[in-house]
Amino acid sequence: MSAAPHDPVPDPAPDEAARFDALVAEADAVSVDGWDFSWLDGRATEQRPSWGYARAMGERMGRARAALDIQTGGGEVLASVPKLPPLAVATESWPPNIARATALLHPRGAVVVADEDEPPLPFADAAFDLVVSRHPVTTWWDEIARVLAPGGTYFSQQVGPASVFELVEFFLGPQPPEVRGARDPERARADAQAAGLDVVDLRFERLRTEFLDIGAVVYFLRKVIWMVPGFTVERYRPRLAELHHRLETEGPFVAHTTRFLIEARKPA
Repeated sequence: MSAAPHDPVPDPAPDEAARFDALVAEADAVSVDGWDFSWLDGRATEQRPSWGYARAMGERMGRARAALDIQTGGGEVLASVPKLPPLAVATESWPPNIARATALLHPRGAVVVADEDEPPLPFADAAFDLVVSRHPVTTWWDEIARVLAPGGTYFSQQVGPASVFELVEFFLGPQPPEVRGARDPERARADAQAAGLDVVDLRFERLRTEFLDIGAVVYFLRKVIWMVPGFTVERYRPRLAELHHRLETEGPFVAHTTRFLIEARKPA
């Protein structure tokens, strides 16, 4: 049976403590630039949404004339598209990601624009017939509607409510209803419609995620910084040690990722 959040955990055996120190040190030292999670291969698993966002986004890119990828991260998803439109632009705010996205996307003919992810978007009205975004921190619906040409499409996969909250609440304790209920896909529908867009597709899935060792947890929380704000290894070392003991004695830590897909069109 799992220890309660603040129950004492028995002193670990020397080999368990050494493994904890090694895993945490490794995960705390590795770079978390970009939006590539391949470092977690063999350390964590995540069930993928059934709709296949990258493939579906690539199909839409192949039909577009001018496309914008908002909050592109390191540009990895956009760079995977088989055929980019004649005009392809990406925005990003974090300097290490800007450099990474530039290196990936410039050879493909796509322009990377440094943007603070706050309105207004640095583009003219009706500049794009396709706007996409994978896991945006915030969706500025009025700005998306403004830069879309009449008949244009917004296509986005987003993080849903209470995503990976089993892990979040392990470190932060129970979260209030307004926090657990944020990122509701129905709220996204209402906001899109309020901005004058027609929502043509909205899907939601809850997906199994497993963390296999404490290094995976450290890496994930360092990379996805809004999950446990202010996370550092030193600040949360006691809780990390508790979770490591649980992983060593009980097996993988199971959480659930939530995702939704939304597609909206600007009336022609």
